[in-house]
Amino acid sequence: MNKDKASTANPERVRSDADKIDVLVLARDSAKTSLRAVFTVQVARLVLRLGFSATAAMVAGRLVMDQGVDPWLPILAIGLLACSSIAGLLGDRMQARAETTIETGLRDVARTSLNAMSPRQLNQLPVGTLVVAMQRYPEAVASLVIGHRMASMMMGIGPMVAAAMLLLVSWQAAVLVICLTPVMILFFALVGDAIRSRAAVQERAFGRLAGQFADRIRALPTILANHALAEEERKLSARLETYARETMSVLGIAFINAGIIDFFASLSIALLAVFLGLGHLKLMMIPGFSDLALWQSLFILMIAPEYFAPFRRFSEQYHAKAEGLAAANALDRLLNADVPETVTVAALDRPLSPLPEHGLVAITGPSGSGKSTLLRRLAQLEPEANPGAMISGDMAWVSTDSFVGGHTLREAICWKLPPVSPQRLFDAANKVGLLDDALLPGGLDALLSRGGSNLSGGQRLRVSVARALLSGKTVVADEPTAKLDAATSALVRQALLSIARSRLVVVATHDRELVGVARLTIDLSNNKNIEVAA
Repeated sequence: MNKDKASTANPERVRSDADKIDVLVLARDSAKTSLRAVFTVQVARLVLRLGFSATAAMVAGRLVMDQGVDPWLPILAIGLLACSSIAGLLGDRMQARAETTIETGLRDVARTSLNAMSPRQLNQLPVGTLVVAMQRYPEAVASLVIGHRMASMMMGIGPMVAAAMLLLVSWQAAVLVICLTPVMILFFALVGDAIRSRAAVQERAFGRLAGQFADRIRALPTILANHALAEEERKLSARLETYARETMSVLGIAFINAGIIDFFASLSIALLAVFLGLGHLKLMMIPGFSDLALWQSLFILMIAPEYFAPFRRFSEQYHAKAEGLAAANALDRLLNADVPETVTVAALDRPLSPLPEHGLVAITGPSGSGKSTLLRRLAQLEPEANPGAMISGDMAWVSTDSFVGGHTLREAICWKLPPVSPQRLFDAANKVGLLDDALLPGGLDALLSRGGSNLSGGQRLRVSVARALLSGKTVVADEPTAKLDAATSALVRQALLSIARSRLVVVATHDRELVGVARLTIDLSNNKNIEVAA
């Protein structure tokens, strides 16, 4: 085949940069219209709140000083308060709807991307990651692009408007509250890195918890049969405690940040109150504080909290930013996941010599060199198979995702095989350690869920090896010892070598011991295609 043809041979090839999904960009683009609408309502709410503070200060000041109050002034204050409350309710509802829309859109994108993946690609993804991706990540990203972004925008405009209103009464009071702003920004910068790092750890802990829980649910019949429920409950409790500890760590830092903002806000308001009180009592003549009317002093004290309110709201949303960024990165990795074993064009361009009629043939090389792809092409499971060497005839496929049929271990091993003697069946199961597996009580009569859903990947692989022993077919195995412990790996290696004495066995593997006993090795290291006689 030529290189142009080879480069398009693999339907699961690595995504180009143009094909990659950037979750954060996608979410931000979707949020633009909603953000503008919510921002408009929130700004209107801010103006109404400041207007209420001004009119309420004027009413209270004149009443205390026994001055006349125009009837329209308290009516205006009540009206502004009511309108501010309505605008706040409307803004919160609009923000909630916008976040829900973003969540739904991201879940649709994730579902479409996952549906486009092949079964082999999906099997490579951790179950816990899939669970978290569809349930938690879209919510965290939506909170980032709507909730946190809105808090950031209001922090940019809210203090400026409040400071401008303070300038109308006392520029000294405005300077006093503005001088504390750099200190708060400094704390935001210091706390930011800590929250981001803890949020990333929290997301990983949640993914591990979800993955372990999903795995235990799948294997629940086996756990119950072996009376191992208490032990598995202990393990899940440990994972849950780890996740809770990491979550409290993130929230703790966020609460500390909010406490710092409250401290400086309270300090500023207290200083204003002291200076204004001393000025009214004529105990201290401070420019900008000593010659004010009572309503003006009340106005300053009511507007000052509005200056700090956007900072506090932003600090409350700071952990949402950290969690959202961690979720977006995790979702990016999931939706842009490439097949671990990709096609290496240089290695597959060269024709292979015909394979032997029997013996072990090992395809080896680093991850990404094309071992699994070459194996499937030799077995004619993918198009563009190299015509120089193909596996012909019936084949028995061995891998951790091999299909398991039947309701018992006996039926699973004999699935679609000609009748075999009980002794041959017993020997085949015993050779791969299925009869000694504590998680498969009952021996050959061990009960299996539909499709073998209560089996681990290693158990599923050994069932397929036992079936291959009895089948009499050529064996094609993809990483047959990758997920097994040392003892079980040795049993599987011996079983494959036993088959190879009379039949052809082709494996794609990293197992050096298996490669060491192969009759023929196809090494794809460094983009080379080398045949070595054992």
